[in-house]
Amino acid sequence: MKPPIVITGFMGCGKTKVARALAVRLNVLMVDLDDYITTRIGRTPAQLITNDGEQTFREMETEALRELLQRDHAGVISLGGGAWIEAENRELIEQHSGVSVWLDVPFEICWARIEKAEQDRPLGRTRDQALALYKRRQPIYQLAQLHIKRRDEDLDDVLSRIEEKISHG
Repeated sequence: MKPPIVITGFMGCGKTKVARALAVRLNVLMVDLDDYITTRIGRTPAQLITNDGEQTFREMETEALRELLQRDHAGVISLGGGAWIEAENRELIEQHSGVSVWLDVPFEICWARIEKAEQDRPLGRTRDQALALYKRRQPIYQLAQLHIKRRDEDLDDVLSRIEEKISHG
């Protein structure tokens, strides 16, 4: 079994879309951590954050990630925007030899997608709130092994760049 590829980045950067397409290309299972949590707990990350607080959600998120990594069946995992920020999650990924990929997308592109999306994002409801979070998280996203700067290029180009970086270390 190859180590999992873990996709991280800010909300609206396209983690799930890229992870899903990469998994198809590599013929492996893809798991979206937020969807996994929703299925496992019965509430969405937004509901958990709003009702139980961010810290409680982060603990549930770490436990779900640990479970996923121990099962050793997910080839590509799409993290939630804040999962990579937690040192414990980064350590778990490293312990399982996961390959971390940061999708670095400019804030304005992320914000345009956040505004269009139907889902509630309790940690980034306003532009100012989201921008502050984006700036705070950038230095931590940089800890990922692979850095993929993404603008508006074709999805296949992004996937090829990820595959190339993975195969060349």
